[in-house]
Amino acid sequence: MYLGKNSIFNLQAFLDGYYFARRELGIAPTEQENEFQQFLLWIRERFHVETGQLWASIILFHSADERNAVERFFSLFDEFINQQNSRKLDESKLNI
Repeated sequence: MYLGKNSIFNLQAFLDGYYFARRELGIAPTEQENEFQQFLLWIRERFHVETGQLWASIILFHSADERNAVERFFSLFDEFINQQNSRKLDESKLNI
């Protein structure tokens, strides 16, 4: 609905606009927004990319088309969140 079409670059533009608007309004990033920044770094690590390529370009390169790239974004994000939650659980067990 907000993207106009299934396009990984429209998704990236939407998210960039969201972050820009919050910054302009002086709203501090939430914990989830900070974690999302880690997701962008995780994408580069996940696909062994050492250049400054945008996350949308990396995902599109490893997808069949833009529609598939949008779907892949959400599955990769779920994978990232699951890894983060697992890591947090492991850390909490070590602190017992």
